[in-house]
Amino acid sequence: MPNPKQPIQLIQVKGKKHLTKSEIEERTRSEVQPNTDNIKPPKYLTPPQKKRFRAIVKDLIALGIMGNTDCDALARYIIAEDMYIKITDKLTEAMESSDLYLDMNDFDIDEYMGALKAVEKYAGLQDKYFKQCRAAANDLGLSISARCRLVVPKAQEKPPKNKFNKFQAQAG
Repeated sequence: MPNPKQPIQLIQVKGKKHLTKSEIEERTRSEVQPNTDNIKPPKYLTPPQKKRFRAIVKDLIALGIMGNTDCDALARYIIAEDMYIKITDKLTEAMESSDLYLDMNDFDIDEYMGALKAVEKYAGLQDKYFKQCRAAANDLGLSISARCRLVVPKAQEKPPKNKFNKFQAQAG
């Protein structure tokens, strides 16, 4: 399977391909550059979600990977994240209030089974929203592994023309 096409800037920084100026210009013209002139949180987000949207957008623009067309994808991530947090809170409440560690002297099987079903329901929903968050985070470069794929290596120092120039510059 061939490697995915890399941006020309990344290829140049890596220095592994020798391209002519015309090849570089052609690749630069053909690369898709995201427009960032109309990045706004969608209207269907709540005010706290819009605040979160703006905070994440700031970071993604700094990385150079956010564009106008990514607004809905980011909104879906924020909604899934918000639902994950709410369900996690409900799960915590259900576990604390259900007294799953019942005193055996005061054991009511129906109460125990009802509490267990509530915990299982919330745990299933939590898992669902966690998976949605993780998938969206990977798509948007919000996870560690996704960012590692986005890292552009720094340009390497050009070796001096004369191997002794390096030492002369340090001595002088």
